[in-house]
Amino acid sequence: MAEILALVEARLISALGEPDARADVTFLGTDRIEVLRFRDGDVVRYATLGMSGQPMADPTSPLADPVKGPRAELILSVRGGVADTDQLLRPLAVLAASPQVEGLIVAAGASLDLGEPLWTGAPFTSVLVAESGGLVEDLELDEPMDPVRFLPLLPMTHNEAAWKRVRGAQELQERWLAHGTDLRDPLRTSVVLDQPGPSHAADG
Repeated sequence: MAEILALVEARLISALGEPDARADVTFLGTDRIEVLRFRDGDVVRYATLGMSGQPMADPTSPLADPVKGPRAELILSVRGGVADTDQLLRPLAVLAASPQVEGLIVAAGASLDLGEPLWTGAPFTSVLVAESGGLVEDLELDEPMDPVRFLPLLPMTHNEAAWKRVRGAQELQERWLAHGTDLRDPLRTSVVLDQPGPSHAADG
């Protein structure tokens, strides 16, 4: 596990630079989760380190495979200096520990709900898990282990989360794109959901 996490940290640093802060959180019965903070101009990125130490197991499986299974870390990017987003450290650690605590398999297209704001005053209580491979490339591990995927998290407002449950992740992402939504804006409001976006003017 330590060897895997050393490779994961090296991949994060090669893609995002040296972290300027880190914090670690340990939940009862789980391995330690660290959250690293990286700065890129006016963008602050928070990345978990520790979630990928063990593969995620199907909660319906009577026996968890200690080697095979999906592995992931989480990354959330926001504009700095606008809100107290450093409060994200613990919520991100909670999400990263959810496979161990709740038996969840976190994958692209899933919603993760904290049930409370991501930081004080945040309009978001949940996130959409996006596809990996963009910001940080997947980390290949020795067979038979699955690669570590670095999954971006996109904060969702309550209305967006409810709409996503009905319409699906792809339609929500298309709506964000159509309206030019700045998903890194920590103070943004919900995208317009009850009418077609500009690129869908011919729908229906």
